[in-house]
Amino acid sequence: MSTTKKINSALISVFHKDGLEPIVRKFNELGISIYSTGGTEKFIRELGIEVIPVEEVTSYPSILGGRVKTLHPKVFGGILNRQDNEGDVAQLEEFDIPQLDVIIVDLYPFEKTVSGGASEQEIIEKIDIGGISLIRAAAKNYKDVLCVSSMEDYSEFLELITATGGESTENDRRHFATKAFNVSSHYDTAIFNYFNKEHKEPALKISETNAKVLRYGENPHQKGFYFGDFEAMFDKLHGKELSYNNLLDVDAAINLMNEFKNDDPTFAILKHNNACGLATRSTIHQAYVDALAGDPISAFGGILISNVKIDVPTAQEIHKLFCEVVIAPSYDDEALSILKGKKNRIVLIQKETPLPDMLVRTCLNGFLLQDKDFKTDTLDDLEYVTTKKPSQEELDDLIFASKLCKHTKSNTIVLAKNKQLCASGTGQTSRVDALNQAIHKAKTFNFNLEGAVMASDAFFPFPDCVEISGNNGIKSVIQPGGSIKDQLSIDYCDKNGMSMVMTGTRHFKH
Repeated sequence: MSTTKKINSALISVFHKDGLEPIVRKFNELGISIYSTGGTEKFIRELGIEVIPVEEVTSYPSILGGRVKTLHPKVFGGILNRQDNEGDVAQLEEFDIPQLDVIIVDLYPFEKTVSGGASEQEIIEKIDIGGISLIRAAAKNYKDVLCVSSMEDYSEFLELITATGGESTENDRRHFATKAFNVSSHYDTAIFNYFNKEHKEPALKISETNAKVLRYGENPHQKGFYFGDFEAMFDKLHGKELSYNNLLDVDAAINLMNEFKNDDPTFAILKHNNACGLATRSTIHQAYVDALAGDPISAFGGILISNVKIDVPTAQEIHKLFCEVVIAPSYDDEALSILKGKKNRIVLIQKETPLPDMLVRTCLNGFLLQDKDFKTDTLDDLEYVTTKKPSQEELDDLIFASKLCKHTKSNTIVLAKNKQLCASGTGQTSRVDALNQAIHKAKTFNFNLEGAVMASDAFFPFPDCVEISGNNGIKSVIQPGGSIKDQLSIDYCDKNGMSMVMTGTRHFKH
């Protein structure tokens, strides 16, 4: 039997009618018999085109408020029969079952209904039963049936039947079957994840249908892909395509700046997922200037992010720096023109979009899954463990440093003063190394650490870090506590006029 098949009949049952009319008119032009149900049948009839109600085939009405329309042996027999099987063909004739060559389905919008904040009952009603069953049946029997499973594929299908005069090859049908199983598996994943929001069923199901092939991965010899709806999070106003590493840095920048979302104007500069500059000031211009002062060398080629609109003075300063990406909630028109002055500079507007509440990463031959660290240390969390208490200015700096420490790779130490990052030690194998790195870096850029504060992502098992920091002018410390030797660090602070607060929360970032 030839793998090229003439399309003689089609069943159409869709939620979205957009883009359907040209297909229906082409079917009519080609003499293809059309079967349909409910609202789709009405839509076709109103176009003045003949359509056969499914009820005429099944001799059974739509029941249960439309919940059961196509779920019938005469429908699924017309889809699942094997046309090279004599027994199947004989049974079609015996039971007066029409052969169905094309199935066009567009499912109820389950994900859109969930994201729109609908009630539980509304969401349940948007779980498609007949449509998903039609898709599975038609895709399974791709050797004989072509399945169009989404309105996204209407135009491609129309091009095919227009070019071939209503024929399809087995390769065509297999191509559309692949699309169909992508639709059905994604749909089922969305439903499962809705029901398993509390993760009581120990199963990981991820499905993302927005895919982008990147120039390469972390390095040029590695392939790279991005799966996600980037346009839902950002408006890209200018610049080259984002790379794999750009995307990782943008993710780090967004997560960090979320800590300062409602604070005074704050600017951060990131490099390799860590902040190399951060400052909060009365104006965004001054915040940028002071963030850049944190490490003007590392800022070269960095990712820049603001929590407020970028104005002209700030844009003029940024324009002096080679940077990969600039992110802000908005820009003055002239500021945007300035930033577009460099062809490859990527300029993004961040939109209000909910982020995932779980973190997933590959590990060994499987995956690790954990809650996102949504805990932000506040003044209410602090336990004052030393005789000397921090001043109000020191408390502001301690919370500032703690927010930054949470988003810096462990082991980490963050040094801050007057809501400005002086330096951090990142990703070190010992906390003492992290502290020494931070002190060295701060002094390299001429920061006076007298009166600065220190934040640590985890407890101090020995008093060495508080001793080193105290010898360099640091007067106040924030750390989670929890070591059996906490008292050693507390005692050192008491003997040397330092204050220390504990949060009770560790913020490892591996």
